[in-house]
Amino acid sequence: MDKRISPITAEQLKSIMPHATADNIRTYLPYLNETILRFGIDTAIRQCHFLAQLAVESGSLRYVRELASGEAYEGRESLGNVFPGDGVKFKGRGLIQLTGRENYQRFQDWLVLNYDEDIDILTYPELVENPQLAVMVAGWYWDVRNINVWADHDDIVRVTQKVNGGRNGLTQRIEFLNRAKLVLGWL
Repeated sequence: MDKRISPITAEQLKSIMPHATADNIRTYLPYLNETILRFGIDTAIRQCHFLAQLAVESGSLRYVRELASGEAYEGRESLGNVFPGDGVKFKGRGLIQLTGRENYQRFQDWLVLNYDEDIDILTYPELVENPQLAVMVAGWYWDVRNINVWADHDDIVRVTQKVNGGRNGLTQRIEFLNRAKLVLGWL
């Protein structure tokens, strides 16, 4: 495993995600640095994989809400969408697109255990679009799926499957990963 590294800088993030706006970098960077520490994404290779996945999932920090309506998730019991309207209500949000009532419930439970604030994302799922929660949910999702293990093995296919459920955007994820490795000095 490589050594622990310094916080990510705005310049590094811009080099990794050249299409990210300066405003979005300024908005998300403090929360990214908090999240990587909180969830042990604290080595160069872990950060490279995390940032590559975020770049694709969020369109380089542009989207914190899935562009599709969410209707495709209606009735998907594997996501916990058991009530009419759950697919639309609990569509993907955050820098890693948290999807489905069950995942929102799990994140809600974690929030209740770890924060005193009364954040009710089951009633108000759009709260996950808030910059701090958008980044936090990405770190939480990464952690509960134990994705650091696959990042440590530099297994982009497995990391992508854990994040996305398949191989969607794999070529782009590899491009972002290679750029991150250069910028963060892993290569």
